[in-house]
Amino acid sequence: MSEKAGQGTIVLGTRGSALALVQAGMVEEALRRAWPGLEIERRIIRTTGDQRTDVPLSEVAQVAQVDKGIFIKELELALEAGEIDVAVHSLKDVPSVLEEGFAIAAVLPRAAVRDVLVTTEEGGLGGLRKGATVATSSVRRRRLLESLRPDLRVVDIRGNVPTRIRKLHESGEIDGLLLAQAGLARLGLLGDGLVESEGKEAYAEELDEKIFVPAGGQGAVALETRAGDDGALATCEAVNDAESMLTVRAERSFLTLLGAGCDTPVGVNGTMIRQDDQGGETGDLLLRAVVFEDGEPEPLVGEVSGAGEDSEGLAARLLAGLVRGNEPGRKNQ
Repeated sequence: MSEKAGQGTIVLGTRGSALALVQAGMVEEALRRAWPGLEIERRIIRTTGDQRTDVPLSEVAQVAQVDKGIFIKELELALEAGEIDVAVHSLKDVPSVLEEGFAIAAVLPRAAVRDVLVTTEEGGLGGLRKGATVATSSVRRRRLLESLRPDLRVVDIRGNVPTRIRKLHESGEIDGLLLAQAGLARLGLLGDGLVESEGKEAYAEELDEKIFVPAGGQGAVALETRAGDDGALATCEAVNDAESMLTVRAERSFLTLLGAGCDTPVGVNGTMIRQDDQGGETGDLLLRAVVFEDGEPEPLVGEVSGAGEDSEGLAARLLAGLVRGNEPGRKNQ
């Protein structure tokens, strides 16, 4: 694109799922508001994670011999080759350490971060019968669910959001399904306690993010560019949401210090503290985490608060203060 911000034509790269296309549309709308004269093109790119739906998500990287980033690798290759100027990602799919030559230029205003339990029967997590089967592709969700309800059977599931919901209704072997609230909402499937997809309804329970801690970056849409592409960087920075960037930067700093990969069972979530004890505004950030280790049924948990601008310091204090337990609501000042 043009070396000057907001001029010429910018090419967006995106995955082809329904959710990815909605998120690409969100980026296009934001860019058009910021730069009315900007020409925007869209290119759909199929990633390794999209192609290998025959194996569990946690095994795709090994089977496909991809080092990391199974949902971003092909998009980064297109960026590197100059075929696209911006890659649009669900930030939770992006490794916390980017390859050299790439940058997260912007994050759109973040959506809800919670996970949702979708069930065929009313009653939510507490209402599931002993031995009920719940499906998820996430090792984090699996371990959290097993820690809260060890009596449940947790199985793997692949496919896009509507496909997974269809499997819930049609398989006869699945009682529940764990999905991200943001994705359900963006696809227009989430109502008041219900999920409606392809003419069928299921029940939805939003899980408390203080206990069922979301993935780092969950609910955030990221714009990735080449690190040296000043025009694309400046164009994208105009649509960046500063608060969302602040929270996800702290989450990703924690993942980096932990050495977590996409298949590490870890949840980390940052929340801005809106008011201090006197009712005034504050720039502090509350950061909580839950980390599962191999062979340990109980996770490591922790919670810290401090200046939002000190993402690395917050992340380091959180990592140092992790303790064994069931709930992350323990502050380490």
